[in-house]
Amino acid sequence: MSDDGSSALTQLGRHTETPASPEQAVLERVPAPHKGRQYLVRFTAPEFTSLCPVTGQPDFAHLVIDYVPRDWIVESKSLKLFLTSFRNHGAFHEDCSVRVASTLVDLLDPVWLRIGAYWYPRGGIPIDVFWQTGTPPENVWVPDQGVPPYRGRG
Repeated sequence: MSDDGSSALTQLGRHTETPASPEQAVLERVPAPHKGRQYLVRFTAPEFTSLCPVTGQPDFAHLVIDYVPRDWIVESKSLKLFLTSFRNHGAFHEDCSVRVASTLVDLLDPVWLRIGAYWYPRGGIPIDVFWQTGTPPENVWVPDQGVPPYRGRG
């Protein structure tokens, strides 16, 4: 990627195959358009899929990723491809959730980032995973993630 990130985008505006794994996915970034201002960026992925590493059965989650940019924002097509690359990836819920967030932190060095991973039940137990880099900035509006807790049929 070039220093400003603008000329190195390899996926946006081009036909891009879905990566076979998170290791093959290429996350890209562009310069934050409002450096020096703190604002929240939210990505919601209600159909995130990975595989159980033991049974190979699909696991489904509703991901909500919130971050406050510093110098970079993630390019959204590359994020979509990265998230889609987990559909053939076998890992436990906790690993997938934190891996998504920590990969973004490593790429972007945001002021703050959190992930809420709301996994649908398998074996009768929903597993929700939450992780953040620290305390959210005081002057940034951080709304509720809006995903209700699992209530079953009752």
